[in-house]
Amino acid sequence: MTGARPESVPLVVIDAWLTPGRFALVLGALIFAAFPQVVLGLETFVVRDFGFFAYPLAQYQRECFWRGELPLWNPYNNCGVPFLAQWNTMPLYPPAVVYLLLPLTWSLSFFCLLHLFWTGLGMYQLAHRWTGNRLAAAVAGLIFAFNGFSLNLLMWPSHIATWSWMPWVILSVERGWLEGGRKLVVAAVVGALQMLAGGPETVLFTWFILSALWAFQLVDARRSFSRLSPASSSFGSILLRFPLIILIVAGLAAAQLLPFLDLAAHSQREAGFADTRWSMPAWGWANFLVPMVFGGAFKQNLFFQYGQYWTSSYYLGVGALLLAAFALGKARGRRVWFLGAVAVIGFLLASGDHNLVSRAIRRLIPQLSLITYPIKYIGLTVFAVPLLAAFGAARLRQSSAAERPPSHRLLLYLAAALVALIGGILLWAWRWPFATDDMQATLRNGAGRAVFVLVAASVLLAFRRVTAPAVQRFLPFGLLLVLWLDVWTHEPTQNPTVPPAVYELNLARKYLAMTPQPALGESRAMVAPAADVRFTQLALNDPRENYLAKRLGYFADCNLLDRVPKANGFFSIYPRECGELNSLLYLHTNTCPPHLADFLGVSQMTSPGDYVKWEPRSSFLPLATAGQRAVLLDDTNALYALLNPAFDPRQFVVLPLDTKGLVSATNQTRAQVTLNRFEPQRVELDVDAAEPSLVVVAQTYYHRWRARIDDRPARLLRANYAFQAVEVPQGKHHVRLDYVDSAFYAGALISGLSLLVCLVGWVRSPKP
Repeated sequence: MTGARPESVPLVVIDAWLTPGRFALVLGALIFAAFPQVVLGLETFVVRDFGFFAYPLAQYQRECFWRGELPLWNPYNNCGVPFLAQWNTMPLYPPAVVYLLLPLTWSLSFFCLLHLFWTGLGMYQLAHRWTGNRLAAAVAGLIFAFNGFSLNLLMWPSHIATWSWMPWVILSVERGWLEGGRKLVVAAVVGALQMLAGGPETVLFTWFILSALWAFQLVDARRSFSRLSPASSSFGSILLRFPLIILIVAGLAAAQLLPFLDLAAHSQREAGFADTRWSMPAWGWANFLVPMVFGGAFKQNLFFQYGQYWTSSYYLGVGALLLAAFALGKARGRRVWFLGAVAVIGFLLASGDHNLVSRAIRRLIPQLSLITYPIKYIGLTVFAVPLLAAFGAARLRQSSAAERPPSHRLLLYLAAALVALIGGILLWAWRWPFATDDMQATLRNGAGRAVFVLVAASVLLAFRRVTAPAVQRFLPFGLLLVLWLDVWTHEPTQNPTVPPAVYELNLARKYLAMTPQPALGESRAMVAPAADVRFTQLALNDPRENYLAKRLGYFADCNLLDRVPKANGFFSIYPRECGELNSLLYLHTNTCPPHLADFLGVSQMTSPGDYVKWEPRSSFLPLATAGQRAVLLDDTNALYALLNPAFDPRQFVVLPLDTKGLVSATNQTRAQVTLNRFEPQRVELDVDAAEPSLVVVAQTYYHRWRARIDDRPARLLRANYAFQAVEVPQGKHHVRLDYVDSAFYAGALISGLSLLVCLVGWVRSPKP
């Protein structure tokens, strides 16, 4: 046939080579090639939040697990803070058993890589359903797993876990509302697993995309109904099934969602909290093509854009951009245009206050202010581009030589345009550089991307030009390898690793040998505000030395590895008063007033002259005291009273104005208190009071704590702005404080009933 393509192996045979099993092997091999030392357990991730947040919290969860306890409350940080309700601590995420059962120094890093693998495999399945082409599916799966954004998420187990479920949720929920039956149950379970993983931003993006897809399919079904076609009956099914899936997902995840929503409602993150730092810079679009332009490698050789330090990269690869642009030019179709819109929306929102659209959307939907750091919205773009690339690859494979204009010509034009853009960006960087730019590194980086554009275009064109069967079978793997190499070499490693010994339990405790030694229920350590700033700024070149230096300073949550209680910590959400006091101390002062440190039971504090040294304090108070005189103040004055040098926690306790008339012990009294038990979710003490007295406990006030006096319910008061107090009658009494998270227990009941509904639905639904 004139103009037909001469080939020995049909297109279907070439694409069929990339079955799900073969793609899984390729993806697994590439992950191993990228992180062999981590897979084999020789080294572990450590930089940024992995070492200072994720690993210590996983260690605390693991200890609770082996004690047979639910980690509802963490008494070691911030004078106590909710743990399960944080959501991103993943206490109810079933796959967490990987690091709960296996050695943590290996299993937590492996857990992250396992989800990176799941990320790519899920996108493969979704892209194959949407394009019907296995090569296109493999391209999408590889790009979605290996890009700068996904690799950055490896430092947060909760984020990479939630991200990995995103394509699976969209795939299963779409099938659920279309096919019903057991597919509804599968969709609900998959959606619940993503919910339990604890990345709220990714969950929001997932259901935003699903809602739009559902609306489009409702329109199609409605049109079919108006034409009285056989598909008309699907309109009602599609209309009802999607809300039903949402309801069941919420029910299955209620044990986690209700405590989180409860904490969010009583936290420092109210509407208007918006933290718009770390938006994509105005020039941020250039980093999609030259990833090392307008930035620098400052900490442990990690590259960051100027002014944006949440993600070390969102580079997708020039091959991905080439195929995505080709899809928009050739493939068209509703899904292609929808994905293009999603990519643009993500880009605009990630720019924060740099554009009017983002500001307008945040004013329209104030709840979006709860998502800090606008750069996170780039996740929408990172999700959409791999699927666009899949449509581009599928369209290119379907093109014929007789097509006008020929597809290969458009591909060449696009490749030339990308090379020209890269050249323009390099000229821009050379002509108007920042003071700390490394121009040689930028030039090498840009030149490398230009080479990858040309190589990727050559491989794509070779699918139509090469006729040798052996070469044709190799080309799909060659394309994947080019896409992988582009991303893997686009900047210095985003995930430096170190020997697992840095996480040795009690390492800092043994080295520091503090006297007195802070212990749960006895006293606390405190990183002074000035020292905390220095630790935040500290950036030793060697990741191991950097981590150990900060661990000896109990920076962030490292104290959990030594079971040392500390006056501060590092979390996303705090109870409102706790968060505001923490913010006032650590963002607006350089030191903690001695009287406040005494009240907090601080027996060790970092030295004012040398922030890596600790100094003992002998004036600290027991964590439970009694007999203080009550002073009633509004919250603003109460907060600043704690910082006033005239405030003496031995003589006074500040109570809210709304306790007037509820407390009879307004004067200083004679009372003795003995602390008998101080555990994560229970405090017990004995009081001997000559007259009605106030007992003050230097533990964070949260409305889920309950007080009992001699086994009778008592009112728990908020004292000294952010802490606890209870009034006891005259005489000897036993006081018990219990953390009773009724939101969790109600949620657990709802989750159990929802699981039962799923089981019944599975059994009663006919097999497909």
